[in-house]
Amino acid sequence: MTPTTRPRIGAGFRLQWEPAQDCHVLLYPEGMVKLNQSAGEILKRCDGERDIEAIVVDLETAFNAQGLQPDVVAFVEMAGKQRWLAWE
Repeated sequence: MTPTTRPRIGAGFRLQWEPAQDCHVLLYPEGMVKLNQSAGEILKRCDGERDIEAIVVDLETAFNAQGLQPDVVAFVEMAGKQRWLAWE
């Protein structure tokens, strides 16, 4: 994975806002993963169009924060291992 990697939601998974849970969830045939706010914000930006660098810039702008890249990269790597995210 590099700053130009363009992650997208993995095959068989669907991200959606769940009002009853008051959070984003990741649905898959065997169940559901309830996401915390940070995970939901990262995953909703993983559309296969934006690269890691653009996702970080967008998050830092949206939350008036700096230095998010290490956390975003760590989450994306973990989500890739779980097959929540995929990329070429």
